[in-house]
Formats: sequence, structure tokens, C-alpha cells
Amino acid sequence: MKIVINTCYGGFGLSDKAILKIAELKEITLYRKSEDSFYSSPDFDDESYFSEYDIERDSLELVQAVEELKEESNGDHANLKVVEVPDDVDWYIEEYDGLEHVAEVHRTWS
Repeated sequence: MKIVINTCYGGFGLSDKAILKIAELKEITLYRKSEDSFYSSPDFDDESYFSEYDIERDSLELVQAVEELKEESNGDHANLKVVEVPDDVDWYIEEYDGLEHVAEVHRTWS
């Protein structure tokens, strides 16, 4: 399974080019209300707000956009990378100040 992570301090973020590529792959028409916001409806209501943070990190469209666009997929303060983990791993993304890695879910107690 392929997963997209951010490999630098700052945090996950997508460029406009990557957002538009993902929308194209998902066959979604996006509308722009301002320089930094996209909506899936020309009504520009809260329900149609398109957030890059709602995209699953293992989304085929996200992975494809990052693989195709490479560094052009990076948003501000991001350096995106596609990592591969075995399909049977129950994973999550661990981060510190925006620097991320994929970790396997395990049990913890405190």
C-alpha cells in the first residue's frame, strides 16, 4: 500500500496544482472563491468546501498526483513523499512539528 507523508518540518500541504490534479482524477469540478480556497459547488457553501486535509493519505488519486508532480505537489512548508508499507499493516501517521512517518498500530497502556 502506498501512503503520502510529509518529510520536513512544517506540515502536510498540497500545491494548487496537486489539488487540481486530484480533483481531475476524482472527476470533481472545483470552483475558486479566493486565492487559497476551493469548493465543489459554485454556491461556495460550507458543505462544498474542498479541503486537502480531508483526502485520505492512501488515496489512489493523492498518491498518483504526488508521484506524477513530484516536488510540484508540495504545498507551503511541505516535502511530500510516497512510502510503501505491506497491505496487511494497520497503520497511522505519526508526526512531530509537521515531520511525519508511518507507524504500525500497536497496544499501549498508561
